Amino acid sequence: MKIVIGCDHAGFAIKNLVKEHIAAKGYEVVDVGTNSADSCHYPLFAHAACEKILSGECALGILICGTGIGMSMAANKHKGIRAACCSDTFSARLTREHNDANMLCFGERVVGAGLALELVDAFLGAEYLNNGNHVTRVAMLAEIEKNN
Repeated sequence: MKIVIGCDHAGFAIKNLVKEHIAAKGYEVVDVGTNSADSCHYPLFAHAACEKILSGECALGILICGTGIGMSMAANKHKGIRAACCSDTFSARLTREHNDANMLCFGERVVGAGLALELVDAFLGAEYLNNGNHVTRVAMLAEIEKNN
């Protein structure tokens, strides 16, 4: 499975650690940048990552900025992207299982390296339950997205 990863300058320090961790688990990683700690604009990297998911090149994505909030806001502007900003493993797991989230966002300034890797493991290790109310609710989200 291919996983896309992107960050801005505020998420750069932890991005390579996350990339190495994901690759060690057998995933192929597609890095859309940024590639330095120089100040940059997070929407550019969120957009590039979302395009990889929407094109079908990548199945899931991870976006990192200072808080995770800006990246999640930018990612959720794309039809078909369900990005969740998480800072605990329970939410990272349940957003995949219940919401069929395809993008995990978190903040380097909010979570440390250890928790970041735990978030990634919880997110990538979970699968959408695809039953009952979960299907209804994800369909409702898609309908809202379609009409707005």
